[in-house]
Amino acid sequence: MKHFVSGLALAAALAAPAWAQDGETKVIGVSIPAATHGWAGGMNYFAQATVDRLEETYPQLDFVLATASDPAKQVNDIEDMVATRNIDALVVLPFESEPLTGPVQNVKASGAWITVVDRGLSQEGIEDLYVAGDNPGFGRVSGEFMASALPEGGKIVVLRGIPTTIDNERVEGFQAAIEGKNIEILGMEHGDWNRDKSFTVMQDFLSKHPQIDAVWASDDDMAVGALGAIEAAGRDDIKFVLGGAGMKEMIKRTMDGDAMIPANVTYPPSMIATAIEITAVGLVSQAPVSGDFIIGSVLVTPENAETYYYPDSPF
Repeated sequence: MKHFVSGLALAAALAAPAWAQDGETKVIGVSIPAATHGWAGGMNYFAQATVDRLEETYPQLDFVLATASDPAKQVNDIEDMVATRNIDALVVLPFESEPLTGPVQNVKASGAWITVVDRGLSQEGIEDLYVAGDNPGFGRVSGEFMASALPEGGKIVVLRGIPTTIDNERVEGFQAAIEGKNIEILGMEHGDWNRDKSFTVMQDFLSKHPQIDAVWASDDDMAVGALGAIEAAGRDDIKFVLGGAGMKEMIKRTMDGDAMIPANVTYPPSMIATAIEITAVGLVSQAPVSGDFIIGSVLVTPENAETYYYPDSPF
């Protein structure tokens, strides 16, 4: 994986935060979405495993981990962490960007360190540390593959994720990559990174459009839903479905040369572990941890799929 940290942001953090240098027990709150789809399930697994490991490694740290099935529950979880545990730091992967921006800003105003993961907030500058995949790159790599796989152009449909800043970045990157490639987007709807929702959205696409050359599902769970709808409809005009995030079943299909899943784009759910770990280091040491930690997206093809196939992974 490609990792890089914003040098400009790091330069502003040459000294450790004041709370990293005293001997008191510090509390880190971790607020994440529940396992509503495969990627989130993997993320939950890595979050719990990291908290368990760091509690043993750093006895001076306490952790509060909460999962939420909707934005309102996540807001309540965070407010409860502040009120009952007086958290020193918050690691948050927003369920949705807009509803969580104000509440997280309030936590920042209380003096807590803020680490935002993946989906981002709708207002820039609140977080001290941002950890995510390269979402513009995810869209760009996906668009570049789409253009190369349809050299004569074609008609496609797009399944978007939950309305968030990262979904916008992915779509913008994808659209820029296919610009001028004679690829027509027939429709673009939110599948919410959910198999069942994507199955329904794909059914609607199939009923509206008698000819579809390919599908950009932008996530492996949505790709599974789309594939189910295509199979149920008996459509043979669709050449392939491009998902993303590296689900082991999808990587295996690419590795085995499945024509319907010719490629994938990486976006590891273990990034939550990176975020928690870096935040913990900031609380217990003088290491500078401000800035952006971006994990690059890689195109997975039959030639390199074995490198990204983890059969024992929870995702």
